[in-house]
Amino acid sequence: MDFTAFRKYAHELVDWMADYLESPESRRVVPEAKPGEIRAQLPTSPPEQAEAFADIIQDFTSLIVPGMTHWNHPGWFAYFPANHSPPSILAEMLMSTIGAQCMSWQTSPAATELEQVVMDWLGQMYQLPEGFTGTIQDTASTSTLVALLSARERATQHAFGQQGASAPNADKMRVYISTQTHASADKAAKLAGLGLQNVRKVPVDDNYAMSPKALTDMIEEDLAQGYLPTCVMATVGTTSSSAIDPLEPIGKICKKYNIWLHVDGAYAGTAAILPEKRYILDGIEYADSLVINPHKWMFTNFDCSAYYVKDVDLLLRTFKTNPEYLKTTYDPQVVNFRDWGIPLGRRFRALKLWFVIRTYGVEGLQERLRHHIDMAQTFSQWVQEAPDFELLAPTPFGLVCFRYLPEGVAEEQLNTINERLLAKVNQNGQVHLTHTKLNGQYTIRMCIGQLYTELEHVKGAWELFQTHKNESH
Repeated sequence: MDFTAFRKYAHELVDWMADYLESPESRRVVPEAKPGEIRAQLPTSPPEQAEAFADIIQDFTSLIVPGMTHWNHPGWFAYFPANHSPPSILAEMLMSTIGAQCMSWQTSPAATELEQVVMDWLGQMYQLPEGFTGTIQDTASTSTLVALLSARERATQHAFGQQGASAPNADKMRVYISTQTHASADKAAKLAGLGLQNVRKVPVDDNYAMSPKALTDMIEEDLAQGYLPTCVMATVGTTSSSAIDPLEPIGKICKKYNIWLHVDGAYAGTAAILPEKRYILDGIEYADSLVINPHKWMFTNFDCSAYYVKDVDLLLRTFKTNPEYLKTTYDPQVVNFRDWGIPLGRRFRALKLWFVIRTYGVEGLQERLRHHIDMAQTFSQWVQEAPDFELLAPTPFGLVCFRYLPEGVAEEQLNTINERLLAKVNQNGQVHLTHTKLNGQYTIRMCIGQLYTELEHVKGAWELFQTHKNESH
């Protein structure tokens, strides 16, 4: 493709992109595709000869787009947001055009230094205390693994530093999470070589937050049995219920027992840019690491995970390698982010975050978050006022957890009834919600957090529940 053709098709695709963004409600949120249906329409072998780019665009619009789930549809209320925004999309285009591999300062000086700037900006927006330094990882799952590997490294070094002590076995290192912690913590324990058998799940209170007393009891029990408490993972906004683990008492426990504290704020941590929600990070000064995902609730395209750590030297000891072919004369003076995580190669993720923060400003981002929280409060109020619906968890952010509770129906039937109701509502195609289970109860999750979602869309979802509730039993 020559540059004349590139320019022509680039303009055509940008027009398609703008049309797509302007008419999200013209499509179903989730396609009606059956397994294998899309693959069956595609050739089984690659083309021997070049194909016309116009034909490729046509196949994209006719075969691929109809089979996509539209995560940025205003009726997307499932999981957590995977947001984008016009400035972020444009930044992604520029990132792809430049095509830089930003593993070190020398490979892209501006990429490294812009990342340092935007991570400082975010730290100020979250009001993080002095001592945290940030970098961008791809996802919170990676950030969790980075934190756990760092915790393992520190525990090993601490043991070596004790006179007469030998290196602790990984199968003796304990990790503490709540029963509501994201499954990425389990995966991280497996990948770090600690094993699921060393992941202890701490009970939660009535609001699904980790119990500090239960945590202390487990730590004491493990110490008595010769285990090494290594890491505690607390969550600000759990996946199932958006519960807020009490960071200050948990942090004091970790400080007492010299345990790494990692805080997962992947979804809800963004809310800390609101002065009225900053309390969710009270006690963050005790943490060793923190993750918050701008690609969830800060309107930045996936992937962009903000990871903060206090002990940069330990992070580097955990991940740094220095082969001859990567050495540069600038290394003593600069940051090489390749040493701050798992992959060597790095995308220029800071650019899209820079575009987003500058385009909306802190006040614009705050306004959007407040709008989402207000809509969630409105939906929560509708649930509480309805005689045949029940709220199942607090609603501090944009997630509402509820169920249908028809009169005279036995508890053992409610899970099936709510499962049927959710399927009926999603069948419409204009909204999509997902579920979880809280205390064994089938729980419908209404997560409000998309850039384009307005109260009319939230009201439309509620009306669908009213329309279909009697069909579920």
